[in-house]
Amino acid sequence: MLLTPRPAEAATAAAHDRIYRTIRTRIMHGQMLPGEALTLRGIAKEFGVSMTPAREAVRRLVSEGALSLSSSGRVATPELSNDRIEELAAIRALLEPELSARALPRAHPALIERMETINQVISEAVVKRDAVGYIRSNLEFHRTLYLRAQAPAMLALAETVWLQMGPTMRALYGKLRRTTESPRHHKLILAALKAGDEPGLRLAVRADVTHGLRLLAG
Repeated sequence: MLLTPRPAEAATAAAHDRIYRTIRTRIMHGQMLPGEALTLRGIAKEFGVSMTPAREAVRRLVSEGALSLSSSGRVATPELSNDRIEELAAIRALLEPELSARALPRAHPALIERMETINQVISEAVVKRDAVGYIRSNLEFHRTLYLRAQAPAMLALAETVWLQMGPTMRALYGKLRRTTESPRHHKLILAALKAGDEPGLRLAVRADVTHGLRLLAG
């Protein structure tokens, strides 16, 4: 027999999930910088909840590597070392070309058109120097393709890496010279999709996901 959660427990769970998803999105999209601190009290006040759901949300984010917890109890977004950046870049270089290759047989014209539209949004974010908009749209470009791979476990792993990289990508954005165009590798990805070129697609995706990270590590 399944037990129905009590109203208080259900409310706490709902609050925890809302806090978790909101902060997770902020981190992934680069709305927070590396080393930016959070407090349970501040989170609880912002969301109008008790300390319990705030604590549970933070614990969950720490377990995913989205937040770090020091021995003194300080909670902050991660400040990644060059070695860690290289490691995450290597993971992306392994996972994302495979996801794109699995998606290729299902890359119908409507999907490619959708990705071209997202690429235009990326270009607009570049013109506006909108770092958060750029990161959000860039991830949407990749996720739109990878969803067609029908490999949810692999995509979840990729998203965990994106989550850990969010603040670092925000820092990277400020160091790169941006033109009025979207990332050049995106054009290669789109061309490979249209041509049904799996080796070309793998190469373009690998170059796209590692280029910026290696500049930062360098």
